[in-house]
Amino acid sequence: MSQIAQVSKTLKQLLKQQQITYRALAQKLKMSEANIKRIFASNSFTLERLEEICDVLQMSLSDLFLMTQQQTEKLSQLTVEQENQLLSDPKLLLVAVCVRDSWTFKELIEHYDIDQFECTRLLAKLDKLKIISLLPNNHYKTLIAQDFRWIPGGPLEKFMEQEVMVKFMAPKKDEKWNFRLYIRGRYSQSSIEIIQRKLNQLTKEASDLNQEDASLPLNKRQHMGILMAMRPWEPSLFEKMRRKKV
Repeated sequence: MSQIAQVSKTLKQLLKQQQITYRALAQKLKMSEANIKRIFASNSFTLERLEEICDVLQMSLSDLFLMTQQQTEKLSQLTVEQENQLLSDPKLLLVAVCVRDSWTFKELIEHYDIDQFECTRLLAKLDKLKIISLLPNNHYKTLIAQDFRWIPGGPLEKFMEQEVMVKFMAPKKDEKWNFRLYIRGRYSQSSIEIIQRKLNQLTKEASDLNQEDASLPLNKRQHMGILMAMRPWEPSLFEKMRRKKV
């Protein structure tokens, strides 16, 4: 992605954070909404225009460029200390998950039993953990990549295995599967590598879509869980029937 395209992406996220639509931005800049859309679609920003947009966002050009740089250096994996800190406080973990999905401060306190003071405290703690960069008026910039991975065998992965995945695979009576598929087979190493590559590509596409949809209001987005797994495995039922080696 080019540098100006990355700046444009950062601006879009900041506008969403402050709930400023293209129409509202056009009014503040005394331009047409169509012109604003064209500028963002073509990434045809002048320095003067960028400065005007930054004024609307109540930030400086240097702030914008710094955040854009941070965007390109997002963490793809947390440290053991960061994972343990999140797990030590369920509400902190909840807010961390929500900010990764671009929830606003208002959406957080309206949707969950967290008051303004507590939410501000939790955001400040995430800032201290270098998971977000906290901005004025409880806006923030996430420093975690959409496709970040847990530490293999680390605290969050163990938590997910014990507390989340088991429950995920056993939906409640009123919950239904949007899609469920289990396949098995015996594959060559080259075929296994092809499948892994395709699964990694699907993971990236799902992350990109989540980021694109972050500009939509919360009531236009639905919580979805996507579980993908692949490992050497044979059902225990079959394993018990193996012929014993002499």
